[in-house]
Amino acid sequence: MELKFVDPRSLKDNPDKARRSKSSPQADALLLATIKAVGIVQPPVVAAEADGGNGFVIDEGHRRVKQAIAAGLDEIAVLVVPRAEDGGAMRSLVTTIAHEQLNPVDQWRAIERLVALGWTEEAIGIALAQSVRQIKKLRLLANVLPAMLDHMAKGDMPDERQLRTIAAASLEEQKEVWKAHKPSKGDRQVSWWAVANGLAKTRMYARDASFGDDLREAYGIAWIEDLFAPADQDSRYTTDVDAFLGAQQEWMTQNLPKKGVITETNTWGEVKLPPKASQVYGTPKKSDHTAMYLDREGKVKTVHFRMPEAKKKSKDTEDPGGADESIVVSKPRPDLTRKGVEMIGDLRTDALHEALSRAPIEDDTLLALLVIAFAGQNVRVDSGAGGDFRFGGRFGRHAAGLFDAEGKFAFDTATLRIAARGVLIDVLSCRENISKSGIVGIVAGSAIGADGFLANMGTEDFLSCLSRPALEASCTDTPVLPRARVRDTRAALVEHFKEGHFIHPAALFAPNGAGLAEWLAKSAVTEVEDDDGPDAEGVAGDDQVAKGNATVESSEGYREAAE
Repeated sequence: MELKFVDPRSLKDNPDKARRSKSSPQADALLLATIKAVGIVQPPVVAAEADGGNGFVIDEGHRRVKQAIAAGLDEIAVLVVPRAEDGGAMRSLVTTIAHEQLNPVDQWRAIERLVALGWTEEAIGIALAQSVRQIKKLRLLANVLPAMLDHMAKGDMPDERQLRTIAAASLEEQKEVWKAHKPSKGDRQVSWWAVANGLAKTRMYARDASFGDDLREAYGIAWIEDLFAPADQDSRYTTDVDAFLGAQQEWMTQNLPKKGVITETNTWGEVKLPPKASQVYGTPKKSDHTAMYLDREGKVKTVHFRMPEAKKKSKDTEDPGGADESIVVSKPRPDLTRKGVEMIGDLRTDALHEALSRAPIEDDTLLALLVIAFAGQNVRVDSGAGGDFRFGGRFGRHAAGLFDAEGKFAFDTATLRIAARGVLIDVLSCRENISKSGIVGIVAGSAIGADGFLANMGTEDFLSCLSRPALEASCTDTPVLPRARVRDTRAALVEHFKEGHFIHPAALFAPNGAGLAEWLAKSAVTEVEDDDGPDAEGVAGDDQVAKGNATVESSEGYREAAE
């Protein structure tokens, strides 16, 4: 170590300095006043320039050098030290923190730089007098999207809860949400609540799991530690909700007591008991039943309930065995989760639309599809007779193609077919939401062979929606054998169908016979509907008979026109 006097303007900034954000104007003004009054109390630390240079690079004291230049000093004292193996990164970080607390973003970046230079988390923790858990937390925050970090460095920081939600998301997810919520020129403030809300995911905690490591491995559940939670509690969690609930469900099945039943909860989170059952709040009897269920947090809960005693028979037919106990049947886990049903709806709709666009369709079939499409449960059209329904507002663009430039109705067969296909695409849907057409969407897909347009469902995303029995059933007609662990079976199927094509039977366009018959019976007009007037009961009035005759005559007229 050597003390030298140099011109502060000749010193070069370290490109890897720990402090990158600007200090506050108040701190700079205070330092400048101190230097003008008493000079630099603690000399900056510099090192000889590498790569053959003959100057000095600042290791510590960038702010002191800058304010010395501002004070007009021609010469200042500096300490020349040998160049450290890490380029002085740790020395710069420790000294910077000691003089003025680093901006959190700079601290995260400095720790990442130390790790890249070969420092371990334990060594960094000892040097900074921080716990290893705190260092890991800071390293997690360093994985925040760089664009977000740059904005946070300006002083607009989210709170800790929002920050940990953002840090737990992947960079791709952060990038998509940041596009929607990044600050504009007119408003530089970020709605961190909206950003965190867009990245929030449902968490299932290990402390709430009843299953052990065997089922955890079977369902491929990997625990993630929440480094922001208190250190004295088990904060491990997973965002794979379906796998967690599936493992909990299988654990309940394996540990169901003799008179047990697996049940569900209602909208308010209360357990659903069998009809006529009464919950037992005190000490249960041997004759009582046990209900196991999952609450809203995925925890296994147990309640006891009592079924009413069977009515005693007459003396002549009295059953000597006593009361007849009701038999309660447990509801097994469905083969397909709700997410799986929704995925099938999306895949079906895509395949249906693809088939409507490209598959060969006969003209009579096309017209028939157009008729049944408007009978779908998701269709409401402006009639002009009342109401203000906006559904079907896009149909006009298809009709517009049937007119010429002068507004005359003119089209060829090809144009008509394109318009009809476009209308069918806008109407028919199998999605699990308000747009679902119901049974007619399945019938339409079956009529035009939409099964051939279904995408490969042998993916990790879809197969994770299947229960263990359903997943093992999918191995039929394949060389894949069921594994002991669900995760391994799923991985083998994904690998097998990577170049193949797998369609789950539930996704096929196969109309349910009973459902179709029910729809036909409900939709068919078998008799004239009664009015709400005085003649609604008893014998129909003359007006009703006239209306009925008019309806029949109109139908016959349409039939003749069609012929």
